[in-house]
Amino acid sequence: MLFSWGFSRIGRNSFNGLCRCLLLRRMDAHQLFVSSIYSQSLSESTQKILGCRDFFSWGLPPVFNGYRHQIHHQSSSIVEEPLDPFSLVSDELSLIADRLRDMVVAEVPKLASAAEYFFKIGVEGKRFRPTVLLLMSTALNVTVPEPPTQLREALSMELRARQQCIAEVTEMIHVASLLHDDVLDDADTRRGVGSLNCVMGNKLAVLAGDFLLSRACVALASLRNTEVVSLLSTVVEHLVTGETMQMTTTSDQRCSMEYYIQKTYFKTASLISNSCKAIAILAGHTAEVAMLAFEYGKNLGLAFQLIDDVLDFMGTSASLGKGSLSDIRHGIITAPILFAMEEFPQLRAVVEQGFDNPANVELALDYLGRSHGIHRTRELATKHANLAASAIESLPESEDEDVRRSRRALLDLTHIVITRTK
Repeated sequence: MLFSWGFSRIGRNSFNGLCRCLLLRRMDAHQLFVSSIYSQSLSESTQKILGCRDFFSWGLPPVFNGYRHQIHHQSSSIVEEPLDPFSLVSDELSLIADRLRDMVVAEVPKLASAAEYFFKIGVEGKRFRPTVLLLMSTALNVTVPEPPTQLREALSMELRARQQCIAEVTEMIHVASLLHDDVLDDADTRRGVGSLNCVMGNKLAVLAGDFLLSRACVALASLRNTEVVSLLSTVVEHLVTGETMQMTTTSDQRCSMEYYIQKTYFKTASLISNSCKAIAILAGHTAEVAMLAFEYGKNLGLAFQLIDDVLDFMGTSASLGKGSLSDIRHGIITAPILFAMEEFPQLRAVVEQGFDNPANVELALDYLGRSHGIHRTRELATKHANLAASAIESLPESEDEDVRRSRRALLDLTHIVITRTK
């Protein structure tokens, strides 16, 4: 049994120093956004969508009124001061970023340049998944009968190192999936810069993604935990399954909300949900607690993607780091259009014709603007955010200050996800 008692007793400054020491001393086997202000100017497509309805403004829709109060009311036992979830783990995030850059070094210069493309300083992205996993690690700290001091500290450092490894593996799998997706989608940009396939070509982009997956597998194997290895291996299978579902839909599947949610889980939510579960398993928690961690990750991931779908219609290319309307222009039908189709059945005929013709894109946007599609997608995202918050509230009670603070940060992340603008 691995224990994490020591970390529940370490203050933040001491903890950050320990993190530095920990990663610097790890052996090879174990080494390893907050919301922006809404844009003042809307894209033409956004104005078209939002200008058609007076129920919605460029602020948050009525469904969000009192949302933060709802989460904080549920978690009244947790300190109420405002938290920036990312700042709580900023030192660890920096160390993990450095470690990732070391892990993707390759002997072939071209492959090395390709593999490190999205790990370079300035284009690492929001590091959302590592943040969630590091917070979950602390949120699941448990107090156990005191072993001898030296043993307690050694066990605590070992557990944290293994949980950090999960964060590293998760980020490598995520970036590998982005590289492969950009090839499949023929994308031009990613994270505000040229996509790797655009800069270095499709072949090298695919190989770089494969290389990252291989490095993730090596790191995962070092944990020597078959259940965790199985979980993260299943994630890779889900990524492939979800992408295949998106590429090979029938007409009925393309217009099915149930099919869309299943595909979204495979493509987006499986990674964070199974990684959260892996964090709990490494800490020696019960199946019930591991499932709560899984539910948090699953519902947070679904909420994240639903808001991504909204932003694809409402954001600008600059704010999103990719071209707006990219999904619909690639013929990918997402929640806002599916909801609009329920109000305007004639929209299905437009969807079935495809969107190679720009006139069909404009027609679909017109129907979307006259519908509640954007609003209902936000509502669905809020529902999943609330389910994620409920999972955190259901965890075994703890009086430990660090545990409570991390749980509060995980709750705040559910709010950040549904109110973000990029």
